[in-house]
Amino acid sequence: MFYALSWFSVFGLLALWSLSAWALHSVAVWSVSNASALTGVASGVEGLRLPEWLPSWVPPEIAQAMTSLLAGFVPVMEGLLQAMPVLAGGLTMVAWVIWGLGSALLLLLGAGLHLSIAMWRRHSGDSGPQPASRLAA
Repeated sequence: MFYALSWFSVFGLLALWSLSAWALHSVAVWSVSNASALTGVASGVEGLRLPEWLPSWVPPEIAQAMTSLLAGFVPVMEGLLQAMPVLAGGLTMVAWVIWGLGSALLLLLGAGLHLSIAMWRRHSGDSGPQPASRLAA
């Protein structure tokens, strides 16, 4: 009974893990593939500015340094947005590796539970249902 319950729980967790990994992978691949189309590479990246409230709270030198940092960051962001569809294939491989590691850990958890139940039953002297002939003797 305990063995079946533990393995049922492990397989339920494995199904939940697989479903969530698939859903997260689908959303990630969709967003990576459509990143440049959704943002509009030229208008989205060139419009990087400091928030309007920031210059009044920081010294002007820091605001100027942050503005120049953002201006230097524009070419990097444009390159990343143009490379996003290519990165989607690598994301699939990463998702499979993470899913495989998580699944292996869940199966190891199941084996550990199985061994723990066996040791607990052996330690308590409970070896399962007894035949009727042993109970009468």
